[in-house]
Amino acid sequence: MPTQVVASIENPSLLPTPPMGFNNWARFMCDLNETLFVDTADAMASSGLLEAGYNRINLDDCWMNYDRADNGSLEWNVTKFPRGLPWLGKYVKSKGFNFGIYEDSGNLTCGGYPGSEGFEEIDAETFAAWGIDYLKLDGCNVYPKEGRTLQEEYKYLYGHWHEILSKMQQPLIFSESAPAYFSLTENLTDWHTVMDWVPEYGELARHSVDILVYGGEGSAWDSIMTNYKFNTLVARYQRPGYYNDPDFLISDHPGLSLEEKRSQFALWASFSAPLIISAHIPDLSSEDLKFLTNRALIEVDQDPLAQQATLASRDSSLDVLTRSLADGSRLATILNHGSNPIEADISLDVLGLSTDCTYTSHDLWDRSTQNIKDALHVKLSTHATAVYKIDIDQKCSTVIPTGIIFNTASGKCLTGTTSSVGFEACNGSKSQIWEVDVSGLIRTLSEQSKCLTADDTTVSLQDCKEDGAQKWSYAVTGNLRNHDTGNCLTENGGISACGFEVNSQVFGLPAGVELTS
Repeated sequence: MPTQVVASIENPSLLPTPPMGFNNWARFMCDLNETLFVDTADAMASSGLLEAGYNRINLDDCWMNYDRADNGSLEWNVTKFPRGLPWLGKYVKSKGFNFGIYEDSGNLTCGGYPGSEGFEEIDAETFAAWGIDYLKLDGCNVYPKEGRTLQEEYKYLYGHWHEILSKMQQPLIFSESAPAYFSLTENLTDWHTVMDWVPEYGELARHSVDILVYGGEGSAWDSIMTNYKFNTLVARYQRPGYYNDPDFLISDHPGLSLEEKRSQFALWASFSAPLIISAHIPDLSSEDLKFLTNRALIEVDQDPLAQQATLASRDSSLDVLTRSLADGSRLATILNHGSNPIEADISLDVLGLSTDCTYTSHDLWDRSTQNIKDALHVKLSTHATAVYKIDIDQKCSTVIPTGIIFNTASGKCLTGTTSSVGFEACNGSKSQIWEVDVSGLIRTLSEQSKCLTADDTTVSLQDCKEDGAQKWSYAVTGNLRNHDTGNCLTENGGISACGFEVNSQVFGLPAGVELTS
């Protein structure tokens, strides 16, 4: 059997666009059985979800017996699945779906069932024999072996799985949960380090905490916003074949308004994130099905560029996100995360567009169009999200990567004026919105003739001369390195020697900025 390279960033054809489908966890947790998945597949096929692209049926934890068979293989729970998982796989495939499953990289799953550690090869063979083509690998009950840190242990285990999957005749889609286990530490070095290697091993990675389950305590909207904000921190890792995963669409959660459900869907689509629904599909309302099958937003999610939308502007009420699409158009997504309705004009230069041109924008919710010259006018109720696709004609085809430069640990925005450059709370001002051109020059929208300039210890805005002190490169690690000094931008430190994934030197930049290794 030939060895294949299946790391998604090396072979994006394995999963060229983010996956869409169903997973039981956030809605049903361990309350899963054959009937649930049969009814789900039937409902997805009849409701238009399958036709819209939701073509995966994935089982989560608690599907198996508490003990392995004598030969070491996993066995399904025959009470929950009386006809067996191979039968279920054939059934969902007969309806037009792919079939996915859950395991854990440690010695036990999160629910206390057998983990895959030490049984990786036999588990991979078992899953393939059952007709499975998608593996969600969790990270509970992982303990470092002698000589390895915890982060190194995760890398070893997920790397081992990657090697096994790479040798399969038909590799499984590999969904990695490793980063989530490092996302809540005060020092984010290990989290960044795990995010560095997951694109080399699999096709998607869940980077942060679980989204709120159906019966969980707390605010479902706050949970969505937590995962949304984590996703804004990791845009630089995404590219065709590898997708950042902010977790499930909880589209029937009783704690969400219809506007909040629509917002989660619109934001996830703008990110080109996996669209995996965790809801009781047969009971979804017509309103829920309408937004979940919005063709224009699904086309954005499935866009071949797979460019993740990034923050163009942020203040106490509005987030403005932008990205480019494969057909040359520009996406503008505006979220009202505040507690009051809001009406605002979004200047075209904030979106990376020329204010000297007239554009046609398409509202992806109601399909209306408008011509815009200087600004995009939005009117949003609380927790609502607007999404516009903006056509760019040939004479106005240049898009400059534009947006905030923010520290991913503190969330503060780089702010540049003629008198000082430093980090402040994000306020949406043009002194916090930066253009990054292809030569590496960085300038604010408020001071177009001045460029971010470094000397040995400080950064400032100086008249643009296009010399090495004003040229910067952006690494996949999040470092912003100055060409002349070789040092890195540092929050509260001006510029200093580049460290390894230290909190003060990891930044989010606009989509479209070219990355260095």
